[in-house]
Order: sequence, then C-alpha cells, then structure tokens
Amino acid sequence: MPKIFPPNEIAGILPPLITPLAEDESIDVAALRQAARFMLRQGVHGLVVGGSSGEGFNLRTDELRRLTATVAEEMDDTRPLIAGVIANSTRDAIENAKAVADLGVSALQLTPVHYIYKTDEEEMIRHFREVYDAAGIPIIVYNVVPWNYINPKLLQRMMREEPGIIGVKQSAGDLKMLADLLNDEEPGQRIYAAIDALLYPSMALGAHGIISMLASAAPKACLEMWHAVQRGDHRRALALHRKMLRLWNAIFADNRIATAKYALALQGVPVGVCRRPTPPATPAQQAAIRAAIEALQEEPTLAVA
Repeated sequence: MPKIFPPNEIAGILPPLITPLAEDESIDVAALRQAARFMLRQGVHGLVVGGSSGEGFNLRTDELRRLTATVAEEMDDTRPLIAGVIANSTRDAIENAKAVADLGVSALQLTPVHYIYKTDEEEMIRHFREVYDAAGIPIIVYNVVPWNYINPKLLQRMMREEPGIIGVKQSAGDLKMLADLLNDEEPGQRIYAAIDALLYPSMALGAHGIISMLASAAPKACLEMWHAVQRGDHRRALALHRKMLRLWNAIFADNRIATAKYALALQGVPVGVCRRPTPPATPAQQAAIRAAIEALQEEPTLAVA
C-alpha cells in the first residue's frame, strides 16, 4: 500500500499511466504491473492511474478499482499515487472516488462533468465538494473539458474556499491560464501543467508538477527536462523541448491514446490494444513516432533503461 502524501509533497513528473488492455479489451494485469515498474524505474515522482492517457473515460467503477489496486501494489512509500475520476455526474464521480478510497491514494484527479452542458459556478463547486465529502480524498481539479472549462478566478475561489480542493491540473493549450494561476497562487495551492507542447515553459513558469501524456510517452526525457529547469540549465531544457515537441507532434492526433501507447511499445513497455472505436497508430504515425523516439534516445543521458 502506498503512503498517503500531503499536497505539498505531490510534485515533479507524475505520468498518467497507460492502461494495457488484452485483445478482449479487459485490463491486462500482468502488463499493467510491467508498465508501472517501467515508470518507477525511470525515477518518476509519482503515478496517476485512470487519467485520459489511461482511458479512464472508458473504465467501469470495478475496473478503476482493479487498476488502482494493482498499481498500488507496485508502489512503495517514497512516491504518491493519484487516481483519476472521469465521470459525467456527481453520483458516478462519488461512486468511483469511494471505490478507491481505501487503496492509499494521495489525491483524486477529477474532471468537471463533460457531456455537452456547462455547469454554473455554484453547481461546479458543489460537484467537487460533494465528491470530497463522500470519499475524503484531496482533489486536483482536472481542467480539461473544453465546453465546461473553469476560469482562473473560479479555480482560485474553489481552492480558497473548499478545503478538499488542493490544486489544479491545467490542461489543453492555454499557457496564459496556467501563468495566471501561478501568478495568483496562494500558499498551499498546487498548480500542475498538462500542456504537452509547452512543458518547458510550464516548468520555467514554476508549475509544481507535470501530469501529461507526453510524460507518459517519454518519462525519462521529461525528468531530465524537469531537473534541468530546477538547476537553471535552460539551454539543456530548451534542447530537450525541441526534441520532445517533435515527439508530441507525432503523437498528437484524434487517436493519441494509441499513438502514445506505440511510443511506449518502442521502449519495451507492454501496452496492448485501445478500446474501440479508438484505432491503432497508422504506419505513417508509427514512422514519425519511431523517428522522434530515436532522436531522443541519441541524447547521452536518455538511453532506454
């Protein structure tokens, strides 16, 4: 069982783990263990399960619990485990949160509801409050749903007024929103970045951590970039950014769960299939990803473990 970490210790490179699936689209537990061990060997600062990269939007409650429990068994007391909850109602979010509450999870990565409608401010706050009250697990708001986006002012209010909300994972391409969140952050708040094309500037702006698909596809390079920024070596970080942007451009597509899985497969990680209707990586995508991974592996400190 992993140790429960306080919010101020949930930081650094926190990859959202892919979910290996067998041909019948069930969770491949043996492959999942291998994928978790691979990430931990790279030296990542923690793991996220059930996120977008892990097809969390496709998981039943019992599958999320099994996924979380399996990865929890691979963790030790040196790194936190975060569970993703992607649900389309408060009721379902509570069900999923309660299902993982006894598994040593340090935080939930919880989305707003995501089907068509935009929630007003009071109902948005109530949604997150009720999930926290039901499960008792600190919440990182996963700000990713385009038509139910939460603006910085409301996010700051939520973190300030709701004790269960400890931070925000700012996703999509809005570096300005991330900058505003960091500029106005208050003591104890945690601002994480998931702007894959702009991880280097996100780190340079002072993001407390990275929870992104690119961190899942290239964890060692993300770690190297993180450490370079922390020590002020921006020349090194910029050089890595350029190569990692090439990889992200190769991965980024409507089937990017499959393309990210392919990038990991090239590094020896068992990934399995994606749940339909997500198609596999095309030959052209595979070629571009292979070239980008090879370019990263030419870096002297980034040889595949």
